[in-house]
Amino acid sequence: MGEMNRMTQFKDKSAKHADNINCGLFTYPVLMAGDILLYQANLVPVGKDQMQHLEICRDIANRVNGVYGNVFTVPEGYYSKTGASVKSLSDPTKKMSKSDVEDSFISVLDTPDVIRRKYRRAVTDSDACVRFDPENKPGVSNLLSIICALTGESMESVVATFEGKGYGDLKSAVTDVTIETLAPIQAEFARIMILQSRLLPVRVLLQRAGGFLSLQSSPAASMGFHVLRTMWSHRRLRLQEAPA
Repeated sequence: MGEMNRMTQFKDKSAKHADNINCGLFTYPVLMAGDILLYQANLVPVGKDQMQHLEICRDIANRVNGVYGNVFTVPEGYYSKTGASVKSLSDPTKKMSKSDVEDSFISVLDTPDVIRRKYRRAVTDSDACVRFDPENKPGVSNLLSIICALTGESMESVVATFEGKGYGDLKSAVTDVTIETLAPIQAEFARIMILQSRLLPVRVLLQRAGGFLSLQSSPAASMGFHVLRTMWSHRRLRLQEAPA
């Protein structure tokens, strides 16, 4: 409880939303740790704002392993040189967060028209010069970082492509790259949702086998239960042999 209470994001969001300090916000780092440890991930891509959460995940893994043996893989963090801290489109001095106003962030399921609208409204500055300068040009630097993160190009090469161009060109470019990157993800999501009705018999079977999954459980929850049950069977002997 003390460690959860000291999480930076919990303290920041509690201060901003004093009327909505809920259990989900408090326990989020533990749920995140569960997602990582359940699938035995050894490398986790994280942003700067998630470094503290990854550390508590590693602490949990080490504590369990210290008592029960090699149960969990202790994950390492993968920190990208660009895009490790994506900023709000409406206030580039803050990180992008889905709990802020809608135009401040890009959702994975945003339509192309919505993405275009959000980037058109993105805050830049009055300098009209495209260059990477996070301290003096946070809005422009944020858009450049997004392009680098999505294309894999270096900051130098991306900035060079905008020589003699303005912010309109920059916003059009980051819009096109974002739409192109999200298109296959959105297509796969749509395919899975269409096939969701076919997963109902599987969820019913898991409900009967597990005794606690509801018919409203998501496909991800059903899959998670299956993985957890398999993992438990592999680790059960080691847990039984651990000292009381």
